[in-house]
Formats: sequence, C-alpha cells, structure tokens
Amino acid sequence: MDEHEARDRGAWERTGRGVRGVLGAMRDVVFPPVCLGCGARTAGHGALCTQCWCGLSFIEEPVCPVMGTPFSHEMGPGIVSPAALADPPRFDRARSALAYTGAARDLVRGLKYRDRTDLAPTMAAWMMRACATMLAEGDAIVAVPLHRGRLFARGFNQSAELARALARRAGVEFLPAALVRKRATRQQVGLTLAERRTNVRGAFAVSQNCLPMIVGRRIILVDDVYTTGATVDAATLALRRAGAAAVDVATFARVLDDHI
Repeated sequence: MDEHEARDRGAWERTGRGVRGVLGAMRDVVFPPVCLGCGARTAGHGALCTQCWCGLSFIEEPVCPVMGTPFSHEMGPGIVSPAALADPPRFDRARSALAYTGAARDLVRGLKYRDRTDLAPTMAAWMMRACATMLAEGDAIVAVPLHRGRLFARGFNQSAELARALARRAGVEFLPAALVRKRATRQQVGLTLAERRTNVRGAFAVSQNCLPMIVGRRIILVDDVYTTGATVDAATLALRRAGAAAVDVATFARVLDDHI
C-alpha cells in the first residue's frame, strides 16, 4: 500500500467512524438506553443500572466439580458436594452463571414471559464466563426443548435463544433440532422433586435425523434455570441413550438452597 492509498484508507475509516457515531447518537435519541432489568435509564445499551447490578449474585469458584454449587471455601481436589454423593446426576458437570435471585430472576422472567429475546446475548455472555471449560471441551450445544404446543403458544424457546447466543459466542456447533419433547408435561413450578421427575420421565428423545451428530460427542445441554435438576437429568438420559459420550449442563441461573 503506497502513501496515497494509506491516506485514502485512513480518510474512509475516519468517515466511517463519524457516520457510526452519528447513527449511534440518533439511536440513543429514538431508543434511549435503559437497564435490561428494571428499565431505568443507563449510560449505554445492553447494560444494567447500578441497583440491578448490585443485586446480581454471581456463582464463583470454588464450586462442586459435579453440581457447580458454591463451596464456602476451597475443599481440595476431588471433593464433591453432599448432593452429588447422595443423588449422583446423570450429567457429568453443571455450571450456572448466577444465583436465581434479584436481577437475575428478573432477566429470566423477562426473556421467558415478556418476549425479551434481546436479553439472550447478554445472558449468554455471563454464561460464557461460568462455563468456559465446558465450552472449550464441548463438541455441540443442545437446548432443552419445549413441546410443540407450548412453543406455538409462546412463539420461541427461551433455552434455545440462550443456546444459540452461547454457541455463537463460543464458536461451538448448535443443534437446534437434536432434542425433542415427545409429550406435553405439566409446569414444574410447585411440584416436589419426585413429582418433577415423574413429570418429565421419558419426555425427551433425540431426533433420528440428528443421531450422527450426537453419537460419540461431548454435548452441552442448555437451559435457563437449574432448579432441582429433574428436567436436565431426563434430557441427559435421552442424549446418553442416543450415544452421547458425555453431557454437561449450562444454565444462566440456579436456585440455591439459601434462595429457595
């Protein structure tokens, strides 16, 4: 590139930055930046206000290597939580970005019940941090599916929105049609653990067309909230029966004992 070409290119880049700046300012006038959680005005788009940010409870290390629940202190290599020992899950590992409380709960409800699919990229970005090791080792991402009746009524699957955004950020293959819900199930809210397990038993299956993309691979199963684990355990069983080599679970939020 000679001197004239370099000068012209620099001029075009400066012009482009100027145009983007003007368009950004116009967008802020028409669509002022507001908090993703409560709707209060913020300095920029895709952010939380100070109050909502302070209401987030990130799940930090040290955590149980299986369940992903936080330990009060470092327990040493190979030590797992009492829950993992008493009732071992079918999946290999589970990780969640945040405790299901405060602003995290508001974000989940906004995505799930108020059609705020615009929240998914930000939520996925926080999941990236918590699930970095799983994403680095995973071969494909699968979302916990809705039954077709509920999908038709809602118009979208919140878990699939998170899975799609997570796959895009992590550069991992997303298999949107791999896992299906064979039958409609009751809402899990309000059910005991035993009732939840009965409710989702045999509800999931891997699509025959997608079997070659599951067999022998490490699958990352994505859901919005981990409550008791009944749903992801049933979905994991379907993936293992289809030949998955391993299944890890990634959720945006998790209900912890002190937040029930």
